[in-house]
Amino acid sequence: MDTDTITCENVNLTDLERYLFDLQGFLVVENALTPVQIAAINQLLDQHIADVDEPLKQSIRFDGLLGWGTEFRDLIDNPRITPYLLALLGPKFRLDHDYVHIIRQGSGPIGSMLHGGGTPYDPCQYYLYRDGRMYNGLLAVAYNLTDVPHGVGGFGCIPGSHKSNLPLPQEWQDLQHPHPCVQAVSGKAGTAILFTEALSHGTLPWKGQHERRTLFYKYSPYPSAWSRYYYHPDNYPDLTQEQRQILKTPGVYP
Repeated sequence: MDTDTITCENVNLTDLERYLFDLQGFLVVENALTPVQIAAINQLLDQHIADVDEPLKQSIRFDGLLGWGTEFRDLIDNPRITPYLLALLGPKFRLDHDYVHIIRQGSGPIGSMLHGGGTPYDPCQYYLYRDGRMYNGLLAVAYNLTDVPHGVGGFGCIPGSHKSNLPLPQEWQDLQHPHPCVQAVSGKAGTAILFTEALSHGTLPWKGQHERRTLFYKYSPYPSAWSRYYYHPDNYPDLTQEQRQILKTPGVYP
């Protein structure tokens, strides 16, 4: 067997999951993080927020979290998520980049704008279906670290837009006044939303009374990269061989 290939039992999605991802461009996975993981990650975030926070800042973003602790490195190949990555990206997927968004009120770090879509075609962020198989470019895993109740904002998208043959209308991009076709996706802490970056998506303004904390791990098929930053596996001596493979630089040959 190719030593660069990641393997996992139960790789195939259910028929319903395959249908839903092809139809809408995203899937919701409940209990992707355990209560222990959620508490540990939030405790680490509290410490880093205390080091850099400005009291009136509405949103914060931290990038490159793997050096913060095993709590983040364990998610490189989260067993609740890896089967989906194998099915949607193939057996040699790679972690492209990671970060966390913390939103207290209003818009997120990149504003409240929809972005992405099936057209124009992006060679790094795409969705294709050929010969009974789904092919994805950049694929996002967004973990809710706090509850996202219905009606308070959070992740929003236009289901099916990853297959659109026409570009997203400019007048629909503003999520301050979302078009009725925009769907909000809620979920308890520990829920993960898997979505293709070809999907028209963004952050609806946050109206919750607590912080919205979302942890993003974004994966690519092995030949491609979205980020110019590459991981250096030797910086993390405790990685398993499988995790080291997932952090490899992009390329077809060794």
